[in-house]
Amino acid sequence: MIGVVATLKVQEGKGPEFERVFLDLAAKVKANEPGCIMYQLTRSRTDPNQYKVLELYASQEALTEHGKTDYFRAAGAAMGPTLGGRPEIEYLDAVS
Repeated sequence: MIGVVATLKVQEGKGPEFERVFLDLAAKVKANEPGCIMYQLTRSRTDPNQYKVLELYASQEALTEHGKTDYFRAAGAAMGPTLGGRPEIEYLDAVS
């Protein structure tokens, strides 16, 4: 399994728009990607403009396919104007 933690900073006042786009994306991921075990948006308790996406994939192939989907690319373009910088992405290997 492969984990991903994506940290996203959102511009002041853009949280609701960002959340709307992301939650639509998450619904599509959950409906269409059986190799995606978890895809959860979380918001910081101390900084309301910081979000983390917690992701867990069954394989590298599932993660690669996720990034190729049309809906992922469309959501990225729609979220771009709400972000306050580039996302920070950390990849993790599951420990069995």
